[in-house]
Amino acid sequence: MYQAIVFFDLDGTLFDDNKNVLPTSVAAIQEMQQHHILPVIATGRNIFEIQYVLDATGIDAVVSANGSYVQYQGKKLTAAVIGRETLDAITAFAKEQGDPLGYFNNRGFRLSQANQDTTDNFKLLRLDAQVDPTWYQHQEINFLNVFNRDKERLYQEKFAGTLSFVRNNPRALDTMQTGVTKQTGIRTFLKEAGLTDVKSYAFGDGLNDLQMFDEVDIPIAMGNGVFQAKNKAAYVTAGNMDDGIVKGLRHFGLIR
Repeated sequence: MYQAIVFFDLDGTLFDDNKNVLPTSVAAIQEMQQHHILPVIATGRNIFEIQYVLDATGIDAVVSANGSYVQYQGKKLTAAVIGRETLDAITAFAKEQGDPLGYFNNRGFRLSQANQDTTDNFKLLRLDAQVDPTWYQHQEINFLNVFNRDKERLYQEKFAGTLSFVRNNPRALDTMQTGVTKQTGIRTFLKEAGLTDVKSYAFGDGLNDLQMFDEVDIPIAMGNGVFQAKNKAAYVTAGNMDDGIVKGLRHFGLIR
């Protein structure tokens, strides 16, 4: 039985500013594993984007795409698939708005169109973005990005009850089936893995981590995080570039 479970967001949290995991954080994760503490990635990214992280850390439990795809011991527990009718509708609406869409599953992604925001976004993520506006028609899609800077309310009203939208960065909205969040992904993970009685912690920095914080026993915000995350956290650790992961784990006695 695990002594504890620790959920880690990636960007701005487990990642440094170069999208790598600090060697000290890798060592801390390995120490956790030796003491029967389960590390879990909980991210807005999809599996294909983070395989190098799983390889580097030995982590095989993931809540990805903000709860849309969940795996434990390297095997799928659940995946939310956005229906074709909904995909057709948001594709048409986004085209009317002039907004690019990113279509994602755990194997890859494509864009409906490209602009400066998509170029900047995927350059930061170190991903090669290809345009194929019909890709979604022959793929299972569990997650979307809508690229705009100020249209949350417009999309929320248009797709109320069908899709939910969370501002991930100034350029893009993370888009999931309504009811799918990091929080529901973690809840599903704990239930399906039989780990609901294990004490849980979470490290995060962003707006898409707030609901995750509601689901765990001990939420921990990064020093570089948004003020909303810090206000909700039980503890604020150092920043992602200042060994915040190690310092937070050590504060709670999860590592030496």
